[in-house]
Amino acid sequence: MIHGTQGAMRRAGGSSFYFAMRMLPRERRESIFEVYSFCKTVDDIADSNESRSLRLKRLEEWRQNIEALYAGRVPEGLDALARAKERFSLQKKDFLAVIEGMEMDSVEDIRAPELDRLLFYCDRVACAVGRLCVRIFGMDDQDGELLAHHLGSALQLTNILRDIDEDAASGRLYLPREALELAGIHTTEPKLAISSPDIDIACKFVAEQARKHFLKSEEILARTPRRVARVPKIMEEVYLRMLEKMIARGWSQPRDRVRLSRPQLLRIALRHAIV
Repeated sequence: MIHGTQGAMRRAGGSSFYFAMRMLPRERRESIFEVYSFCKTVDDIADSNESRSLRLKRLEEWRQNIEALYAGRVPEGLDALARAKERFSLQKKDFLAVIEGMEMDSVEDIRAPELDRLLFYCDRVACAVGRLCVRIFGMDDQDGELLAHHLGSALQLTNILRDIDEDAASGRLYLPREALELAGIHTTEPKLAISSPDIDIACKFVAEQARKHFLKSEEILARTPRRVARVPKIMEEVYLRMLEKMIARGWSQPRDRVRLSRPQLLRIALRHAIV
């Protein structure tokens, strides 16, 4: 892990949300970068080429780091994360949930989970991150929890649809079993499944789930003060635009990876910059 606020900012530099995070006031900005740096660190462990046992060992070390942090024993290099935790009452259970999600990816290669299992995974790797972030944004508890659930689910499902080829190359298939069955795809072998001529049906099923969560997040943000809502609103717009581009393109092969350029990301951020 790169220590210090500048290191956390550098780690965030490649994120689609970098421009949005930079718009926050200093204390909130520094804290969101620390949360991002933590999430990126444990995600890199789960996605590494190390043995499963070593990945799980390193994630367990991070669990112990978080336990120590909340016991008042700040591990070396986590002083800035400790300040963020104190400033915004970040919850230990949310940090641990993120680690649990990364363990799910480390124990085995996820392949066509049942929808309920997939949504549980999304809660760990995305909604828990959202629950940390909404406290830093300054949202009230009720709407903050709801936004973390709906926007986090929408973003993660969009990621799954965007990354099906990359995930398959790593032996993973996050499309739910119900979506594959709907498409008449009976294999859970990742490369075979995503090569099916009917993969578009399965992906559109997931895209519809993501759209429903985006609609709910829009409702929540519409009743949230603009100064608080602008960063999650940017996140929502970036990913909703990617989702719509994928729906228009479809998922039949060949699939060009959908992404937004940095100028496009900057234009979206600037539209929401003025409170």
